[in-house]
Amino acid sequence: MTGVETPSLRIGVVSPIVTANPGAHAAWEDGAGIAELAQVAQAADRLGFHHLTCSEHVAVPTTVAAERGATYWDPLATLGYLAARTERIRLATQVLVLGYHHPLEIAKRYGTLDRVSAGRLVLGLGVGSLREEFELLGATFEGRGEVADDALAALRASLGRRTPSYAGSHFAFSDLVVEPHAVQERVPLWIGGRTPRSLRRAVELGDGWVPFGLGLDALADLLGRSEVPAGFEVVLSPGRPVDPIGDRDGTIRRMGRVRASGATLVSAAVHAESVDHYCEQLEALAVLGEEIG
Repeated sequence: MTGVETPSLRIGVVSPIVTANPGAHAAWEDGAGIAELAQVAQAADRLGFHHLTCSEHVAVPTTVAAERGATYWDPLATLGYLAARTERIRLATQVLVLGYHHPLEIAKRYGTLDRVSAGRLVLGLGVGSLREEFELLGATFEGRGEVADDALAALRASLGRRTPSYAGSHFAFSDLVVEPHAVQERVPLWIGGRTPRSLRRAVELGDGWVPFGLGLDALADLLGRSEVPAGFEVVLSPGRPVDPIGDRDGTIRRMGRVRASGATLVSAAVHAESVDHYCEQLEALAVLGEEIG
């Protein structure tokens, strides 16, 4: 991996409550709602964490819900609420499925979120893999990678522009106004995926890579064989939730291993038994992050 320095460790928070993925969902989250989520967000904001996340699924088939989870809060509504309850922390979609939206829909809706959050939007974007959901929404499943590439280029030409124009293989538009629009001159685009192609897509068309479903050794190998430009974000996870209070040394080792694998940002979930415990864990993790960094 070239062109990447080793900065001090920055940590983002994989938001609890908003998803219920098997193996990463605690019992206390079942009875929690927006008040508890806001409590976590405000603690993360106060402690200087880099970002909060919210993913996207419109409807998960019952046949795969046990594997993928069935709870997915809508990211635009969720992050819009959290924008009003926080001041500094970035708000990251992790991830939106490109094939479910016209690029200008994203530019308008999430550009508005960037405006109301004073420029704190991070757009995590992915190609998508759930055929049933594509079919439900009338989206194209076959060839979705090519559609996603063109959508990314169209987004880059549109975000932060009042009068965007673009002409590509799947999307073309001009002579129109998108107002409000993003206030960031360049909204960060983090590309999700787990294949070499997703990393190439991220390097060519985005600002960062947020992979899933791969071990750290495989991730380090992919990154080591790639030309990653300076300033490019590599957003990796330590896997299962960390326990900075109950397993301080283990947390330090795991976070250090993620960093050694090529991460410029660590996106972590924490083990907790209640919302208050979660916030206490965030305080302990913030201290460890300073020590590791």
